[in-house]
Amino acid sequence: MITVIQPGLYTTVQDQGRFGFYGVGFPPSGSMDLYSSAVANILVGNPAHAAVLETTFVGPTLEFERNGRIAVTGATADITIDGVSIQPWTSIEIKKGQVLAFGGISAGVRNYLAISGGIGVQPVMGSRSTYVASNLGGVEGRALLPGDRLEVLADSESHTNRNRFETPEYLRVSPLQHHVIRIVPGLCNYLLDSKSQQLLTAETFTVSTEANRTGYRLTGHQLNFIEREQPFGAGSDPSNVVNLGYPVGSLQAPSGTELICLMRDAVTGGGYATLATVISVDLDILAQMKFPETVSFEAISMEAALQLRAQRGKRLQSLVELIDAVT
Repeated sequence: MITVIQPGLYTTVQDQGRFGFYGVGFPPSGSMDLYSSAVANILVGNPAHAAVLETTFVGPTLEFERNGRIAVTGATADITIDGVSIQPWTSIEIKKGQVLAFGGISAGVRNYLAISGGIGVQPVMGSRSTYVASNLGGVEGRALLPGDRLEVLADSESHTNRNRFETPEYLRVSPLQHHVIRIVPGLCNYLLDSKSQQLLTAETFTVSTEANRTGYRLTGHQLNFIEREQPFGAGSDPSNVVNLGYPVGSLQAPSGTELICLMRDAVTGGGYATLATVISVDLDILAQMKFPETVSFEAISMEAALQLRAQRGKRLQSLVELIDAVT
């Protein structure tokens, strides 16, 4: 077991997501930065989809009740065991009775803590991910609270006792203050006027203070929609359409005043035009950004997006092979 001494600002149990229920209104949830989450698991010998703790800005203080191996990835943060600093992106032995503590972050937003064996909360609909809006999964469907006790699943001694391994720099995430985020055209992109279609990929947008697991608001240039007669069943806002499904990463612009990127806990459908979709690889990047950092968008093809996703899979596999070669 692990005892939560302090829960941090917003710490939840997440895995790689809940799938197969999008059509009935349940988003995938899961780790906002899927890559960092997977790397943390690989470092401690878990499957990439094992449950981890996702922290936001300030992580928790935890006391461990058994020996194990941990790894922390994602944002750049001050992390200690019994007051002694430890390295991120590294598999580290932790012993019964020791206390792991997170300090403030200097870059990024979210950290991922993997423990050998994985967090053992009860799966709900095939996933241990927390979806707070529906009190689903994780620990009673909520963020951690002081005094919570987390079960850790059994792990083989070979994982617990193997050598320390540090992730090479080229396989790490490097949060920056500006990122180019790649998008594919959305179903309703044609509803923007020609100037606004160009502005979407020519202007810089700022991450607002409203940026969370549901959506990221991005402020920038006003976007305008073509003049048209609203279809039957659509609202009066120029960005309204008759209800349609929203892909994760969908970009919307209600009234054209700001962009909203729907993240992993967002609603699955509604009546706003989907202008573009952030590719899955770059959703990981956006999830590590905060106010007042900035993004610009680059349009790419669906084929290119799929290639980039495959490359992410190869990066993870290369890490597995590196670890296997030295353990």
